Amino acid sequence: MKLLYYVPMLLILSQTVLGVDVESDTLKLRQVDLNEVVIQSFKQGRDLRIAPIAATSISGTAIRNRNITNIKDFSAAIPNLFMPDYGSKLTSPVYIRGIGSKINAPSVGLYVDGIPYFEKSAFDFDFTEIDRIEVLRGPQGTLYGRNTMGGIINVYTKSPLKYQGTNIVFSGGNYTNIDASASHYGRINKKLGYALSGNYNHSGGYFINMYTGNKADRQNSGSGRVRLEWELQPQLTIQLISNLDYSDQGGYPYAVCDSVTHKPGSVNYNDYSYYKRLISTTGITLEYHTEQYSINSQTAFQYLNDHQGIDQDFSPQPVYFAKQDQRQKMVSEEFNIKSTGKGQYNWLFGAFAFWQGIDNTVILNYLSKDYSTRKIYDTPTYGIALYHQSSIDNLFTRGLSLTLGIRYDYERASTDFIYHKDTQSQSEQVDAFYSKLNFSQITPKIALQYMFPSAGMIYATVAKGYKTGGFNTSFERDEDRSFLPENSWNYEIGAKHPLLDKRLQAEVAFFWIDWKNQQISQPLPSGKGSMLKNAGRSRSRGIELSLQGNLFNGFMLQTNYGFTQATFKTYTNGNKSYAGNFLPMVPAHTFSVGADYTISRPCNHIDRFTISTNYIGTGRIYWKEDNNVSQPYYGQLNGKISATKDFLTFAIWAKNITNTEYTAFYFETGGKGLAQKGRPFTIGADIQVSF
Repeated sequence: MKLLYYVPMLLILSQTVLGVDVESDTLKLRQVDLNEVVIQSFKQGRDLRIAPIAATSISGTAIRNRNITNIKDFSAAIPNLFMPDYGSKLTSPVYIRGIGSKINAPSVGLYVDGIPYFEKSAFDFDFTEIDRIEVLRGPQGTLYGRNTMGGIINVYTKSPLKYQGTNIVFSGGNYTNIDASASHYGRINKKLGYALSGNYNHSGGYFINMYTGNKADRQNSGSGRVRLEWELQPQLTIQLISNLDYSDQGGYPYAVCDSVTHKPGSVNYNDYSYYKRLISTTGITLEYHTEQYSINSQTAFQYLNDHQGIDQDFSPQPVYFAKQDQRQKMVSEEFNIKSTGKGQYNWLFGAFAFWQGIDNTVILNYLSKDYSTRKIYDTPTYGIALYHQSSIDNLFTRGLSLTLGIRYDYERASTDFIYHKDTQSQSEQVDAFYSKLNFSQITPKIALQYMFPSAGMIYATVAKGYKTGGFNTSFERDEDRSFLPENSWNYEIGAKHPLLDKRLQAEVAFFWIDWKNQQISQPLPSGKGSMLKNAGRSRSRGIELSLQGNLFNGFMLQTNYGFTQATFKTYTNGNKSYAGNFLPMVPAHTFSVGADYTISRPCNHIDRFTISTNYIGTGRIYWKEDNNVSQPYYGQLNGKISATKDFLTFAIWAKNITNTEYTAFYFETGGKGLAQKGRPFTIGADIQVSF
């Protein structure tokens, strides 16, 4: 088994599908120089493949070929990125290079069309009409700021000024999986474009609750999106994007684990558990550009309303049942001005401000004792930030560049807490308090890179990472009401180089992270719930290797590998020391290899035929700080075959073809281990109509 860990280290790996362009009107495959495709982030202001940063960009074509339908599927394509399946959309733990958070605010940022998603409850959404996704690994606080200590995920949808047409897709699979989507992109005139899209998803569920005889994890969800783009002048563009997303799912298909093997048994609990969520997100972007500079303003509003019900003892007996009702409102404004990147000196100045209000009610019903507790939280937070980045090219010698960045963040959070104990005869207020916290931090960054005269580049960066502190939503002692910020110093060296006459792009990065006051999820003293506490000091180090390209016309190869060794240096919980133990929820290895082969006009009845396959491997994952329970290395094989004739495309896809059994998520509560199994082999077919 160890051979599977280390053989990939001999390869130089990757994940981006670029290099093949299928022209929709002529259906003619052509070889593409990798440098033709500009993969550029607005704030980065340059092609990510020659920027001094470990970054990945995946095109919409690659997402469709791999049948990636949500952000959890997408995580498998990025080295050292891991998103376990919690069991519902309530939380989406995200880890990059060992940095992440299981509860409360995430440590990896998510932006969709420039709109920030601050809460983990909003991370898990269905992918429709995606143009590309960028993942920047390492702290991005200089430009992106709040809670981007591990990295940033940027999702971009299609622009109606660049793409026009109508797409209708219907997909069906075993386990009663149904997905339907429709979109239309049009122009009212040359300067005004619009896009309308919607989708519906139904899953019959994968795991049977033995007590009820029904699937525990069935799901229905749907979303709609409107996008308008208007070029008022050649220099001025206004963009409006509004999205509505709703999901209703049975959740938490957890089973009690064997005390020796830690293998989950059958799902078997009496109370139906669920999660319902409504998200409304709207953003307005204004961009004005001249030959010397560009100005960008992004105003965003997000509303989230969700309801959770969970059989917290996960047993056939009526012991505990928890309910949570949550409402979140977030308003943000970001303004920046930057140079156009045509000179040797380039700069960017920006300001960011936000307000977020969270109203949360948690009710725990003690069914066997005939009483309940009710906790009410009102937690508003606001913050402001100023940031700057300068880059100097050809410093002292041709090809040498220096980048300097700095950001100042200030944040204030407060909480108004009320705790009631309710019986059939009375309601008693047990506790109440008001508290506030203030945080401020300066995060610098320095990067040095050298572009070789022939091709390729090397770089080195040093950056400070920072994640704000806050209030716990579950606590039983006064000292556990809040937790401190965490911060890190990150050191990275890397190289990027095209190979085989620019048919392939190779990248390698080495990183070392040293951070203090790491925010660790711990069970409450009673075992009923979790809270965040600060560890003393932690360390993560590793390597990322990638290779991607167009080996020959129609054939794309993508491979990537990530190794992370993340350990506690000083961490004591009670009288137990976990120094030297591996951090939980962080796989030691991530590995994927995939290929896409497209044949143009294989016969008179088919215009285009594509075969896609990929293998995903995940190294050992420790679920707890004591490292007593873990998931060994496991791999999954996926594939898709599609054929296109005129406006019609038919595809057959399969996931986890080998039907690999693995534990997707594990935790302990009430003195017992609970785990969710990974999803089994699934197969289905798609029909797409495009005109």
